[in-house]
Amino acid sequence: MRCIVFAYSEIGVESIQTLLDLNEEVVGVVTHKDNPNETRWYRSVEELAVKKNIPVIAPEDANTPEVLAWVNDRRPDILFSFYYRKMLKKPLLTVAPKGAFNMHGSLLPKFRGRAPVNWAIIEGATETGLTLHEMVEKPDAGAIVARESVEIGENETAREVFDKLVPVTRRILTKIMPLFHDGSAPRQAQIEAEASYFGARTPEDGRLDWSWPALRIHNMVRALTRPYPGAFTFLGGKKLFVWKGAPAPGQAAGQPGKVFGPLADGIAVVTGQGLYVVKQVGWETNDSRSAQEVLNSTKEILCAY
Repeated sequence: MRCIVFAYSEIGVESIQTLLDLNEEVVGVVTHKDNPNETRWYRSVEELAVKKNIPVIAPEDANTPEVLAWVNDRRPDILFSFYYRKMLKKPLLTVAPKGAFNMHGSLLPKFRGRAPVNWAIIEGATETGLTLHEMVEKPDAGAIVARESVEIGENETAREVFDKLVPVTRRILTKIMPLFHDGSAPRQAQIEAEASYFGARTPEDGRLDWSWPALRIHNMVRALTRPYPGAFTFLGGKKLFVWKGAPAPGQAAGQPGKVFGPLADGIAVVTGQGLYVVKQVGWETNDSRSAQEVLNSTKEILCAY
């Protein structure tokens, strides 16, 4: 089957490689240029396409007549989007006779939108997964073709959960591609009443508020820790990133953000509900040190400004 693939990130690479391993014909790849302000911890879709002699482009805007003509010229049977970061409009969604399908990083209809793994952890979800669905002009709202869940451990980071999703990509495509060939791939409409939508996150969205419960702080830290921009607080007027920590039993009197005292593996901080043990911190995104080194003798209140 002739496939056009819009793809980026690790799941983009894994998806293209899986299609090739299944002897599908990937006739063109559309990807993004890397953002120089973003840490790339994943393999490159563009490098894979070049290595496999697949025509590849990386336009600023995929929804142009030029890109549409490029796609049409390759006469695709089916179109896929694998972690491509831009919405595709109707002209592209209707170009392939077997349809257009997206691999989304949640169990739709929950966590539609951007950064679904990060948002699932922030919101305290205990599972997530991948969903392959039809693409429509509304984000992540098309009929579900296949999905598979993975557990989110109570201390797992976003990167650890994302890494669990990569092999799921291969399992879903291996199962579903024969059904696309014979026209029997299922379509299950999403239940709109169960849908939730979350937008893109920016580094400033990592600001911690110590009046939150310790569990919410923990979820923020593990959702945003490396390779993501990080959750942060302020100490003495300087931004301090919190890279690792954990809730602790008990409650101490005092203002949220008060450093309560050292423990064996970190520094306890008062929150709005319970204690949070800060374990690793840094003054810059490339800085990491033990919380004891920074917080052990401080009299300052950790704050959100």
